[in-house]
Amino acid sequence: MAEGQALLELSASGSELTEYHIEAAIASVHASAHRTEDTDWQIIVSLYDRLMTLHPSPVVALNRAIATAQHQGPERGLEEIRAIADRDRLAAYPFYSAALGELEFRCGRHETAREHFRAALALARNSMERRFLDQRVSACERGDT
Repeated sequence: MAEGQALLELSASGSELTEYHIEAAIASVHASAHRTEDTDWQIIVSLYDRLMTLHPSPVVALNRAIATAQHQGPERGLEEIRAIADRDRLAAYPFYSAALGELEFRCGRHETAREHFRAALALARNSMERRFLDQRVSACERGDT
């Protein structure tokens, strides 16, 4: 444990800020929250803003949009997703469709959400993803709130 702590402190030393430092900070904010509701989403959004300046990508922008949705609501998150430059590059990424599905679901648009979850299900890469997405499709069909 002491060796791990020493390595962690060493990794944080120096004057260069990289995307790995910011990703570690995002992970730290997530890990320090006992529940999703306790997460400081405003800090996470600002960290993603910083990450976008260092290492911009559609995936980083998607993650930022999801954090924005957690902080400001699903409609705002959907706006952020629609504003992603090169979002066509996310077409084969299952979490893009899953994020759209989740935010549409939270807005109460279950039919639209179901179609997004089905698209994500078709792109799922393992049984855990398939099981989760299948549950979300079922929730849409039941009209869960």
